[in-house]
Amino acid sequence: MTIPEPDRRSPARRALDEQIAAERPLALPKLPADAPSAPMEAHLRRRKSRPVALVGVVENGLVRPLDPAVKLPEHARVIIVASEGV
Repeated sequence: MTIPEPDRRSPARRALDEQIAAERPLALPKLPADAPSAPMEAHLRRRKSRPVALVGVVENGLVRPLDPAVKLPEHARVIIVASEGV
């Protein structure tokens, strides 16, 4: 288990993080009931970038990558996979 580090974000960055976290989630797309399903690969092919798997830890509701060399762009889309229990 990792040791939590102190929050070193600036007040402006902390306020921005809180604002982003408070935003309403995007609504599900309105698809007809008979719409054909598509595999995830078909969706990912339309994007320029490829997904990257990272190891991270959740601290105070924010996800922090464990590798300090990892830099994600602002408003990057992420998929969080968590284990059940600790």
